Amino acid sequence: MTVPAAEAAPAPQRPADPSSLRSLLRLRRWARPHRTAITVMIVSACGAMIAQSLIPLVIGRVVDGPIRTHDPAGTWRLAALALLLGVLEAVLFFVRRYAMASAATSVETDVRRDMFAHVQRLPVSFHDRWPSGQLLSRFTTDLSTIRRFVGFGFVFLIANSATVVVVLVLLINIQWQLGLAVLVAMAPLAVMTRRFEVRYSRDARRAQDITGDLATSVEESVLGIRVIKAYGRRRFMLEGFTRDARRLRTAELVKLRTLGWFWAVLEGLPQLILAFVAWGGVYAVSHGAMTVGDLVAFLTLFLRLVWPIVSLGWLLALMQEAASAARRIFEVLDTEASIVDPVVPAGPGRSAGKGAGSERGTSLTFENVRFRYPDGDTDVLAGVDLRIDRGETVALVGAVGSGKTTLTALVPRLYDVSGGRILLGGVDVRDLRLDQLRHAVTTAFEDPTLFSMSVRENLTLGRSGVGDEDVAEAIEVAQARFVYDLPFGLDTRIGEQGMSLSGGQRQRLALARAVLGRPAVMVLDDPLSALDVHTEAAVEQALRRVLATTTALVVAHRPSTVMLADRVAVVQGGQIVAVGTHTELLTTVPAYRDLLAQSSELADAS
Repeated sequence: MTVPAAEAAPAPQRPADPSSLRSLLRLRRWARPHRTAITVMIVSACGAMIAQSLIPLVIGRVVDGPIRTHDPAGTWRLAALALLLGVLEAVLFFVRRYAMASAATSVETDVRRDMFAHVQRLPVSFHDRWPSGQLLSRFTTDLSTIRRFVGFGFVFLIANSATVVVVLVLLINIQWQLGLAVLVAMAPLAVMTRRFEVRYSRDARRAQDITGDLATSVEESVLGIRVIKAYGRRRFMLEGFTRDARRLRTAELVKLRTLGWFWAVLEGLPQLILAFVAWGGVYAVSHGAMTVGDLVAFLTLFLRLVWPIVSLGWLLALMQEAASAARRIFEVLDTEASIVDPVVPAGPGRSAGKGAGSERGTSLTFENVRFRYPDGDTDVLAGVDLRIDRGETVALVGAVGSGKTTLTALVPRLYDVSGGRILLGGVDVRDLRLDQLRHAVTTAFEDPTLFSMSVRENLTLGRSGVGDEDVAEAIEVAQARFVYDLPFGLDTRIGEQGMSLSGGQRQRLALARAVLGRPAVMVLDDPLSALDVHTEAAVEQALRRVLATTTALVVAHRPSTVMLADRVAVVQGGQIVAVGTHTELLTTVPAYRDLLAQSSELADAS
């Protein structure tokens, strides 16, 4: 399906939310089920940090006690207390690590699951606009960043903050003048931290967006490797990738430069304060305002304060990256699914639609159907009227770009009509549940998509109630018996995109998937275009038996495919300009005759 240029634009960028906290708080709905593990993680981390902060007080007691009085025996009790605090710290750190593994990975898994489910609900128009690399980077890099923040950054922001408060209280308790001096000296960090948050958030977001662009470049190069090699464009693709990689390198260096300046201040300021504290402490001891043990405890506690302050830079950087990652994830999650189940199911008088999925053929009607792609300037379909009776096959014939493929995409609601309506069994398809509609309607696309799974799994796609006989019948109809010659038969895993198979083999598997289970309506978008003449004839012969009991809409470019249909609809400029049998249209519609005249099969088909 051709996508307008406006639809192929890069993923839309929304203004950054200035509040990192607001973005991160939106993750609490996934954290709530794991609040016990998160609470244990925070409490154990705070307990370990505080236990570590109490050890300097024990050291001060040793200096003022056994060391000052020359009483070695008195050190045993204090040494045992220090050992107890050390063991407590180690146990609490172990508990934190254990709880972290459970909480952080669980939150990441839950967000990834819900995000994937949401992306599956979003309409095709969303995927037309968003490069796959941007989505991939959100599912991988951004979610990993959030996991690191939940499991480490978030915990230690709280634990380090608690440590700073406890240590400052202890410092003021030991010598209040010096303690207040330390508190005042640390105040400038608050202003600088806020400025750092804003700047680093911007730098981190830019680097993350470029990472998504780079992922898109890699994915397209890998999927298109045959074209790149066949045309000898390796150097061209390498130059484009190198250009994107350099942009990412520049963005990362800008981010690191911002972080480097912040780290320099965080490292330097505490050292200046330490020099002042050491001088003030010595002065206080010499004037009897504090003991030597108090000075040792004060300096040791202050040094214990340095790491929480210095690590603040890294933790705030991690928080900004996590906030930016959260904003990028919510750009996807906040996108509303425009094609959804009806609020009120089909009511009385619409029972025909309710049973559409179980009938062997159901009428399909287009009433004044109009369609325009999002942000498009003109209608691709401009008032299509067509009725396909139950069990009837209608072929759509038209020039490239006339709107045939777009019309077929509207039946299973890959897109929704811009005007008019499509009726399945007399019921507007928008009044049917999506699972009900897509059980009743199956589609085989001209460009078949296969997945990295077994042949059997590619055919059934998890559908329940499909037996081996159904699979064998679908394979027979599509003339796909080659699957039995694969190394493991139906259990053979097909490589990514099914590229280990030929184009005709992929197309036959896609056709077998469409006819599996005999759906009420089949939409076939030129499903035989990649087949040779002999295979096509065999497929058509088997397909006639299926089409005899199923309503079908077939996009046809070959006269041989047209011959499968009961009637033919000629599409021109987004409208159906003629409907009739193949023979009638050849006689009365010159445009139809001209379209088929382009094929050397015309004489045989007529």
